[in-house]
Amino acid sequence: MCEPTPLIDLMQRATQLSGGYRNVILTRFNDHVVRMSRMEKPYFWHLHPNSDEIFLGLEGVVIVELENRKVEVGPGQLCTVPRGVRHRTAPAGCYSVNLTFEREDIETVLVDERT
Repeated sequence: MCEPTPLIDLMQRATQLSGGYRNVILTRFNDHVVRMSRMEKPYFWHLHPNSDEIFLGLEGVVIVELENRKVEVGPGQLCTVPRGVRHRTAPAGCYSVNLTFEREDIETVLVDERT
């Protein structure tokens, strides 16, 4: 029988992240992971052909930019990007911290930037 994982204090872990972009795995479940991301600059345009990606805001606002719209995800808000959908993320202010829920073997494919 497996034991539960130790308690994870999200806000404490968020204070441990620094730099322009950090993305760390907090825990694993089934064939998925929960990652914490702290960003100070935009991430590149990409897609995930094998996994949906869920964003849950913790600090600041993370902008999830899709081809035809932008979604602002604030603390306590959640947004799902379906597999295969081209997107990128960026902080709305100086930085943002968010959780992502996705397959552990997620494939990230860089795509051309569009103006």
